Formats: sequence, structure tokens, C-alpha cells
Amino acid sequence: MSIYRQLWLAIVGLILLAFAGSFTVSVLTARGYIEQQLYMKNLDNAGALALTLSQLPSKDLVTVELIISAQFDTGHYQEIVLTDPQHRVLIDKQYTGAEAGSPAWFERLFPIQAAPGVALVQDGWKQFGAIRVVSHSRFAYRALWNGVKELAAWFILAGLSAGILGVWLLKRLFQPLNRVVEQARAIQERRFITVTEPATPELRSVVVAMNAMTARLKNMFSDEAQRLDKLRRQVNHDRLTNLPNRAFFRTWLPEALQGDEAMASGSLALVRITNLARLNTQLGHANTDKLIQTIANALHGMAQDREHCLAARLNGADFAVLAAGEDNVAEFAAQLCAALKCAPPTDLAKLDDLFHVGAVPYRKGEKSSELLAAADQALAIAETKGPDGCHSLSSVFGADQSMTCETWRQALTHALNDRRIRLERYPVSAPGGQLIHQEALARLQLKSDGPWLPAGEFMPMALRLKLSAQVDMNALQNALDILASEATEIAVNLSADSIADWSFCNAMIGIMKQRPDCVRRLWIDAPEYGVYRNFDAFKSFCLSLAPLGCKLGIEHYGQQLGQIAKLAELGLDYLKIDSTYIREIERNTGNQEFLSGLCKMAHNVGMLVIAEGVMTEQELTTLTNLGFDGVTGQAVTQRRQS
Repeated sequence: MSIYRQLWLAIVGLILLAFAGSFTVSVLTARGYIEQQLYMKNLDNAGALALTLSQLPSKDLVTVELIISAQFDTGHYQEIVLTDPQHRVLIDKQYTGAEAGSPAWFERLFPIQAAPGVALVQDGWKQFGAIRVVSHSRFAYRALWNGVKELAAWFILAGLSAGILGVWLLKRLFQPLNRVVEQARAIQERRFITVTEPATPELRSVVVAMNAMTARLKNMFSDEAQRLDKLRRQVNHDRLTNLPNRAFFRTWLPEALQGDEAMASGSLALVRITNLARLNTQLGHANTDKLIQTIANALHGMAQDREHCLAARLNGADFAVLAAGEDNVAEFAAQLCAALKCAPPTDLAKLDDLFHVGAVPYRKGEKSSELLAAADQALAIAETKGPDGCHSLSSVFGADQSMTCETWRQALTHALNDRRIRLERYPVSAPGGQLIHQEALARLQLKSDGPWLPAGEFMPMALRLKLSAQVDMNALQNALDILASEATEIAVNLSADSIADWSFCNAMIGIMKQRPDCVRRLWIDAPEYGVYRNFDAFKSFCLSLAPLGCKLGIEHYGQQLGQIAKLAELGLDYLKIDSTYIREIERNTGNQEFLSGLCKMAHNVGMLVIAEGVMTEQELTTLTNLGFDGVTGQAVTQRRQS
């Protein structure tokens, strides 16, 4: 029973109890007073009538009866009776009307029994008789009943006023209580939020305790995240420049070239600081380190400006920058050179031979060793061009690569309108082999008789042409159709641009509300880079979808672990760890410690941890020992097929 109903029942009960007490006391008191007044009236009327009759010179019964009848007719009497000295009734006047002043039950419950007025009638010195007068009580009942009704009306009004005031006060009191409930529910949903302290002392102590617990959990979460991020950087990043190191780049590059979600094309540039040993001697160790950091910052800045771009330090003098989706390799190389020329501090700007840049394009599927060899060849050519030389090798791509933006727009629009998009599913399994869900990756057919392209080949242009929301909506509808026909669970990947599109989100929520049974088996994730780039939009997205019952997560996770504290308010269900950290994990003790800590931290807030791109049984076994809840990749697919 709700507290509002309990309040109303309590008010009704109190009002009824108070009314019953007041009713009983007031009615009994009023009845006693009325009876006293009626008795006095009876006495006065009987005395007056007896005096009138005593003064009659001739007391014949006809005259006496006329006088008594006149008195009876003009007054409000129940009866007037005249008896002789032997108590024989001489004249008897009784009221025979049926008019009542109150309900019969009320009169039976509270009868008015006023004593009759009796007076003696004299005939000279002799007693003629006795007159008995009883006034009618209907007027007394009417007055008493009207008083009861008035009392009841006042009590009803008081009860309604008390109820309305009580409800208003409860709402005021419930506002902080509702916030406490919301906070508790948020903690249950793995969202650590704080609420404003209420003015009510009893609730304030609860809110203070809850806020303190939330702050403590967030601090623990943040501290552990910072520790793990520091460990990740120690293992995978160069200490001087804070860029990814050679080992990280060499494990990341094959996935960027050959992974299922890899872009169709891109550019790779190698940057070499000219004669680092000479600079070290010329500038000194500290200034040389400062110069290296400045160049690294310039490369990192270029990488940050692109969504699928990574800058890494390969060794003391060499850097690499891979930009997926960057098709104009010559322009890319020129932009690198321009950024590097502006990088040195003023006191070092006089250096006339600081770097060389060699850049090459690539297509999806190329081997990393061959691409690096080609980039090294371009770098060797750049070194022959003199100070700050730059050279890019060209490559002839297929016909699709030469499509104009307008051609792409028409092809994508027709494909989406015709729903030439399908989902290719890959298993995500628990360490024991049980299927957690199927990851559904979009495939699109540009031409009705053409091949089905993976997302890496059409999504860059869809993003550039603002068509990603339509792609994601088609993928979502396909996933819901599959869930409606199969007893399985499916994960779909949404782009950050779609999540930031309010019209897409509203349409998506509308579709999902129509199919609640399917939505409960739907997993939705977004890439880490896009989540942090549009964090406010992603937060609103998560809070909007949470009531629908679907599971929410982040894919390709691990690059921005330092910002994981932001996720404490989202209530995510799972994280999919980027395959870069998974590759050859059985031999990388540093990443093992990092991933083990990440699993424990995620488990503490109720999130599953899933490894992406598992290639070998050795990796699978190691990940199981590290505490991963799920794995996906070539090894998992092969195991389920065997």
C-alpha cells in the first residue's frame, strides 16, 4: 500500500474517530440542555394554562375544553391532558401529525425525554383538577439534527483540508526521498551519482551517507583506473614522448590493415629525425629530448584530429603515423611536413635539416611487413631530397576508390532505400564455450549484383556524407527482425555520429518500444573514440535506453583508460577490449597485469569484459585465466565450428 493511501486512511480514521467523539459528546450535551429547556417550558406553559383555567368563574367542561384547544392549537405541544382530583381524564389533546424534524434512526438513537409540566387548577378553594403539558420535541430534534450535520460538514472540510495539506507536505518530503531512491537505483544500475542534501535532518543523514559511499566508490574506481592507465602506458607507450611504442604499433598495425572493421584504404607515413646523434651533440641531451617531445606532440596533434589515426614512436629517431581512410597520400605527407616545420621551439627553429617524411597509401588486406618496407623506401627517397625532404609513393587503386562523393552518395542512398544491407554474425562466447551473444557486423551491397562490402569499406564515406544514421537504423531493424524469429541475442555497433543525432535516437527508441521482447535480447555498443568525443550525447543515449532493458557497452576499449571515471554514471553492462592488447597476450606480461586489473575493476561495478580479435588458443587460455567474461575472434569461431 502506498504511503499516500496510508496517509488518507490515517486522516479518514482520525477524522472519523474525532467526529464520533465530538458527535457523541455534543449530541448528548445538547440533548440534556434541550430536555432541561423543554421541561422548563412545560412547567411555564402548564402554570400559565392552570392559572387561566382557575380564573374562570364557570368551569363547565365545554368552556375549559375550548380554552385548552385554543392553547393546544396555537402552541407546539405533544399533549395537554386535564384530569380531575381522582386522576380521571377530563380532556385529552394529543398531537397526531406525522411531521418529523430528523431521521427516525436518529430519534431512536438519541431520544429526547423531557419531563412534563404539571400544575393544579383551582375552583375557588377547591381543587378542580390537574393540567399536564408536554411540548412537542420535533423542533428540538430538528435543531439537534442540523447541529449534527453542521458538525459533520466541518469535520469533512477539516479532513479534506488536512488530506490536501498532508499530500502537499508528503510531496515536499518525498522530493529528497525520491532523489535518494533514484540514487539507490542508479547505484544498482552501476551509475554512481550524487544528490543534493535535503533540509530534513532524518533524510539528510541518509543522503550524506549515500553521497559519501558514492564518492568513495567513484574515487576507488578513478584511482584504480589511473593506476591501470599508468601501467598501460608503461607497457605500451614511449616514456619520453608518451606516444605508443614500437611493440604496440606492430601489434596494432595488422588489425588496422586486415581486421574485419578495417578501413578500405589509408596512408602510412614514416618520420625520421635527421642525424639524431649529431643533434644530441649539438643541442645537448635535454634540448634534444625537448625537440623530440615537440615533434611527437605535433604528430599526436595530427592523429587526434582524425578519428582513425595513430602516431607512434618506433625507435629513437623514427616515428610512424597511420591514417585510415586518408586516400590522398601526397596531401597527407604535405600536412605532416607543414606541422613538423612549425613544431620546433623558437630557440631551435634555426635548425635547417630536422626531419624527413616518407608516405605510402595502402589497401585493406595488405601485409604489415610489405607496407612498412614500402614506407621505408619512400623515406629513403625523401632523405635524398635534402633538408626536411618529403616524398610519397603513389599506388593505383581499384575503380571503387575513384568514385566521387556524389557517386558514393547516390550508390549508398539507393542501397539503403532498397535495404541492401545485411548482418554477418560472429559468436561471442564465455570461456566455457557458452554463447553470450552474436556480434552482428553490417555488410552493404552498393550495386544489386555487386559484392557485399564490410563496414570498413563504406562507413568512412557514409560518415562523410552524413548517412551513418541511416546505415545504423537499417542494421538495428535487421537485428530486431532476427531477434523476432530466433531465440538468440545480438549485438549491433552504432557510430558516434548516430548516437549524437537526436532524430536518430528518438526514432530508434520508438522502434524499440514496439518490440520489447526483442529489445531485452539486444546488445548495443559504440566505439571508445566516439564515446569520449561525444560523451554528453552518449550519456543521454544510455540514460534513455536504460529503461528499455537492452544491454549497453563500449567496443574497441582501452586507448583512453584515463577517462574511465566518466563511465561511472552511465551504468554500462560490458566493455569490449581492443584487439591490440589481446595480440600475443600470452607473451606480454605487462599487458597481462593491465588486463587483469581492468577485469577486476570492471567486475567491481558489474560490467562484463569481452576480448576482441582472439586469434589463437594460447590467447584464449591466457584471457580466461586473466578473468575475461567473454571472447570473440577467429579462435572462437573456429572452436565453435569444430
